Order: sequence, then C-alpha cells, then structure tokens
Amino acid sequence: MTMKRTYLDYNASVPLRGEARAAILAALDAAGNPSSVHAEGRQARAIIETARERVADLINAKPSEVIFTSGATEANNWVLSAGWEAIAVAGIEHDSVAAPVTASGAKRIDLSVATNGVTELDGLGGALAASPAASKRTLLTLMLANNETGVIQPVADAAALAREHGVMVHTDAVQAPGRIAVDFAALGVDALSLSAHKLGGPRGVGALVVRDGIELPALIKGGGQERRRRGGTENVCGIAGFGAAAEAITREQGAAKHMAKLRDRLEVGVLRATPAAVIIGKGAPRLANTAYIALPGKLAETVVIKLDLEGIAVSAGSACSSGRVGSSHVLEAMKLGPELARSAIRVSLGPQTQDEDIAAFLTAWKKIAGSAALAA
Repeated sequence: MTMKRTYLDYNASVPLRGEARAAILAALDAAGNPSSVHAEGRQARAIIETARERVADLINAKPSEVIFTSGATEANNWVLSAGWEAIAVAGIEHDSVAAPVTASGAKRIDLSVATNGVTELDGLGGALAASPAASKRTLLTLMLANNETGVIQPVADAAALAREHGVMVHTDAVQAPGRIAVDFAALGVDALSLSAHKLGGPRGVGALVVRDGIELPALIKGGGQERRRRGGTENVCGIAGFGAAAEAITREQGAAKHMAKLRDRLEVGVLRATPAAVIIGKGAPRLANTAYIALPGKLAETVVIKLDLEGIAVSAGSACSSGRVGSSHVLEAMKLGPELARSAIRVSLGPQTQDEDIAAFLTAWKKIAGSAALAA
C-alpha cells in the first residue's frame, strides 16, 4: 500500500497548476518561431505577449517592463553582474544573490539584520552617502520576503532611502506573489526578479522586471528577442505556463488568509507538543504560509529525513542549499546562534494545503520529536 504523502515545501516549489499545464499543452501546438512574421510566428508571439501582460498584471508593472528569463537565478545574476562599483546587501539573501555579489568584485555595503529577521535600515542612508562609488554605479539589493523565515523585508522604505542618493534598487521577489500583494510601481524599485515555479508555473522560466528607462547590458547577445536584452528563441511553452499561473493567482481571493489560519494552527500544535521549540521570525511580519521551527538539541537534517519517512515533505532551509549539511547563513545573519541554526526546519504551505495536512504533520512531529536519534 502506497503511503499518502503530505507536501509542505511550497517555498521550494509549487506543484504545477492545472491552468499552467493546460497553457503549456496548448502552446506545444504553436509551430512557428515567435520572431517570424508569418501567421505561425505571429501565433507564437501572441502567446508570449499574452503571458507578458498577465505577469505584469500580477505585480502592477507595465508589459514593456517584463523580460522573460530562465528563472530568478538568471534574473538575479543579470542585475548583480552589471558592473556595479558598490552593492548594499544583507546576509539573509538567497545564494543566487549572495554568490554574484561576491563574484562581482564590487565594494560590499553590509546591511545588518535584527534577530527577528528584518533587515535594519538605520544607517543605510549614511552608508550610501559615504560610498566612494559614483551613485549611478551603486546598487541596493533587498529581497521582498525571505525564503527560509518568510519574514517580509522593508523594501519600499529602503528604496525611498536609496532614491535620495540616486542609488538603483533591486528586489528578489520570488517568494511573495500569491502570499502578499506585490506592487512593482509602489515599491519604488528599479528591478524585480520572479520565478514561475514558485507560483505554480513550470520550472525553468522566470522574469526580470526592469523599470522603463533603466538600461542594463544585454544578458545574452544574439538576436533581437526580449527587446535585444536576451537573445535566443523564447521558451514559448514555459512562458505560456508562467502567464497562466500568474493569471490564476491574480484571480484568487482569500488564499493567504487560508494559509495563515493553517500555519498558525500548526505552530500552536508544535509549541504544545514541544514547548522548547522556537518559531523563528514569529514577532516580525511574515508570509502567511511559512513556519520556520527550531527544536534545540535536534539536528534539522535528521528531522527532515524522519518526517519524510512518515510521508511529510519539508526542508531544512533553502532548497538550493539544503542538500549541504551546515548552518543556515540566514540564521547566522540573524545572530541566533549555532544551536538554533543547526536545528531549524522550514514548513511552507500552499493554497492546496488542508486541515488534514496539518494534522498529519503534527502526528508525525509528536512521534519523532522525542526520539533520541535526533540529537545534534
């Protein structure tokens, strides 16, 4: 008999939505190259431009500002490798931001992070003003919501400070759509990264949203695709699925409230069963779907494996780094100490999560939390 699985790792990837699947299958029949002027080419081009409009609508951007990429990692690397002299960044950023910042050779302006996971902006204005780099060659990058803790970051406030000094602003907004409202125009940022599979679209497609009037060097030189910013024939099927997922999220009402109710029930159950557990970021504004739970004295990787054996899928931090045994760099930046950093697991919910999924997690948690085999 096959064990029923409970998927609680939506921050890693959201299962493909039915709307996205249907759009992908339909796009498979578009035979033309979207750069061709004949009817078949125009059909493929229409699929791309419809998706562009849907992605733009999701985040209140202009379609002309949406540039399709292979995902948010590519989008982040594109922005961060654009020849900056200085980059302001916090230690909580995803590896796809942290690694290119290091590789860029730019002067690093470190932003401090409070123990609740919120990036602190005290002193940011002074740090930007004191940067030896010309203001037009300085970038501030700050994620909209952290992928591990779910803590929402003060991007709009940071962008307002940066504008006072003529500094460009980028935000990795991968975890936000469908969980909080995302308004590209209101945030005041110059560039924003998205990934389709975090919305229930297909893997391998994303977007960099760049404010009209902002010039970035071409990512891939070649043809005139994506307004000469990213050469190469577009991934028509992937883009179609991305657009369909974005449209579905735009229509959804009450999903975040539903997830928050279930997330709170899960956290109450965890604390009742294991009073020593710590809910990281609990006092800060968080995504409605994310619970980051540390049980001091227990090793996170072992907890994840034990839960998996019970049919529960969760993670120990970022999906891009959870295969490596070691402390979370996010929790290190929050200065929570190595014991908590070694013991934290991430439980992330989605619109499809139901009461029985929370009950299944809590049953498994109670079963394994007292196991001596989990000792760090």
